[in-house]
Amino acid sequence: MSAKKPPGADRPKLQSLPQMKERVSFLYLERCAINRQDSAITVSDMRGTVHVPAAAVSVIMLGPGAKITHRAMELIGDTGTSIVWVGESGVRYYAHGRPLTHSSRLLIAQAALVSNVRSRAAVARRMYAMRFPGEDVSALTMQQLRGKEGARVRAVYREMAKKTGVSWSGREYDPKDYGAGTPINKALSAAHACLYGVCYSVIAAIGCAPGLGFIHTGHERSFVYDIADLYKAKISIPIAFEVAARSVEGVDIGAITRRAVRDAISDGDILARAVKDVRALLLGNDGEDTDGIDVEILELWDDRHGFLKSGVSYGEDETFQEEEGEGYGDILP
Repeated sequence: MSAKKPPGADRPKLQSLPQMKERVSFLYLERCAINRQDSAITVSDMRGTVHVPAAAVSVIMLGPGAKITHRAMELIGDTGTSIVWVGESGVRYYAHGRPLTHSSRLLIAQAALVSNVRSRAAVARRMYAMRFPGEDVSALTMQQLRGKEGARVRAVYREMAKKTGVSWSGREYDPKDYGAGTPINKALSAAHACLYGVCYSVIAAIGCAPGLGFIHTGHERSFVYDIADLYKAKISIPIAFEVAARSVEGVDIGAITRRAVRDAISDGDILARAVKDVRALLLGNDGEDTDGIDVEILELWDDRHGFLKSGVSYGEDETFQEEEGEGYGDILP
């Protein structure tokens, strides 16, 4: 007796799914029950139920109180939508499900680039160049670039302190004792943490390795820090100073800062920009091709012939018979 087919629509073909640039950047859900009806997920709370086409969303963020069924997770996985478990208001990253992409192209490119001194330096230099638009940094050493970046960040701190009237004596904080920091340093720590969470979500969603950094190294989130540093001067630092300027004694400045960051990035622009920047850094293009759903190809690597077809039985004379139902398309050129 054949197994009974589960209810709901058939699994969609990858080619029929919307590209990342055609999807809503992210959907944040909390304190609700998430289920499935045909090709849509249903989101229910005390106010009622709404239907969301799963394939129309890039990333679903599950906040506190969100409950999700196995059938809903099956649909989310089949439609190439990433799912990320986050803290309240989506500003703390806890864990993620499968990446949005079905290809390891970005991951392979990242590993190859970071494993060669010259290519790693070239990517790191491009990261610094993004922070100095209009300036030629190609002749600067990594030491010179670090010094230039340090001076730029200190200038941003001084500028924001002058603009907001916040007293500033330098970035001083103890990661193990958040409560001992000054209001501005607390706000900066909270704002940066939010930005790290957003960048981690993007990196995980497009299938890259968070630990393979180009400027930062040795930490499981090295690449996250690389990418987040591209946006601190425009996002987390200004928000932290603005919050600190309005804060009064006794308030939870961390919570206020996290909500401010949430509001500032709610339009999804930072997600789209981060995807574009990561692809540009790793693939060497302008990053405009932001389609994260590549054709699903599984191949075998050969040191002489490059890529070989998977799902076949190879004999000693290299003749083979394709196994039924195991073909994965043509060999890449």
